[in-house]
Amino acid sequence: MRANWALLAILLLAAGPARAAGEAGAPIHRLDSTTIGLEAADTTIVRLMRAAEVTGAAIAVFDRGELALLEGYGLRDTEKQLAVTPNTVFAAASLSKAAFAYVVMTLVADGSLDLDRPVVRYLPKPLPSYPEYADLAGDARVERITARMLLDHTAGFANWRAFEDDHRLRIHFEPGSRYAYSGEGIDLLQLVVETITKKPLETLMAERLFRPLGMTRTSMVWQNGFEDDFANGYDAYGRSLGPQRRATADAAGSMSTTISDYARFLREMMTSVLLPDSLHREMLTPQIRITSRHQFPTLQDSTTHANDAIALSYGLGWGLYSTPYGRAAFKEGHEEGWRHYAVFFDRRGTGMIIMTNSSNGEGIFEPLLKALLRNPYTPIEWEGFTPYDRLPPRPAPANHGE
Repeated sequence: MRANWALLAILLLAAGPARAAGEAGAPIHRLDSTTIGLEAADTTIVRLMRAAEVTGAAIAVFDRGELALLEGYGLRDTEKQLAVTPNTVFAAASLSKAAFAYVVMTLVADGSLDLDRPVVRYLPKPLPSYPEYADLAGDARVERITARMLLDHTAGFANWRAFEDDHRLRIHFEPGSRYAYSGEGIDLLQLVVETITKKPLETLMAERLFRPLGMTRTSMVWQNGFEDDFANGYDAYGRSLGPQRRATADAAGSMSTTISDYARFLREMMTSVLLPDSLHREMLTPQIRITSRHQFPTLQDSTTHANDAIALSYGLGWGLYSTPYGRAAFKEGHEEGWRHYAVFFDRRGTGMIIMTNSSNGEGIFEPLLKALLRNPYTPIEWEGFTPYDRLPPRPAPANHGE
């Protein structure tokens, strides 16, 4: 049954915002030097969520390197009418990749990993000898894939082998020659770093990132401690998909986190306490220029000059583009029931994280970025973030439970 969005709109107003304790009330300084007060920001967020039928959201805004806004809006559970809070655990989806990339760079920092050494040289046996990579037998190009290529998505893999017609893994182009976003590439790098460190990913992430930054409600696998405050995901019709309780760590997308914890990570990305400055700069230096018309499907051949003005490119774990306010770094998270976006301007200390537990979440990204940051430079069309008021009518919902 289709959700009662009129009722949800009322619940949105009642449930949000849930502001973090101790937050100051100063206005947010936007990129163009104008300001927006917290009350106006709250009103804007709730209005957009209502219009786009977004169930719940958690939002953080950085101003001059400090948190100016850290709040939950709407509902984490519509049946129980539970509000999103700054400590609500969300499925992070591909926001996981950016955190994993940072941990990989800590291995570069201590000399355990060379970004430009072929990753197969870190493995005790040929890559095709591993059952999950048997499809690559006989392709010499696998010998040229490096960690740099896996982090900047130029290894040549599809996003996932499941999207291939025959569901087999293959290399589609000369590694390093072009951009094609790939979760498969991140999973290959996970195998490499677990081999190097002789530690499972969950342990490695906790030791090198989560604990040092005080990310106490973040993990690559579900923790019992999350049960007190977690979000269900909701589809485009407002139907609950439940939470994601991942039991297996996957660098490409299994992380669970909160807006409070991911804000700690974004601050680290802006300030670089754990990494040497040189490696932090390397992460945010363009590695490959992006000319594809859209990010997805990943292997499309059509190109465009539409993003030349912002020099759209990819660094190590982060997308990059240029603006009059300096270079921006961004990362998305996209799974059914979960839509997230993070962006920051490291030299200005301006940044924003949007986490939603709704498949409608991407419809509010552009208006939120413009309203709260005055950032009109986001490559919205390339990323596929069509604003809610420009989407075609939704078809009738398919059967989904009772």
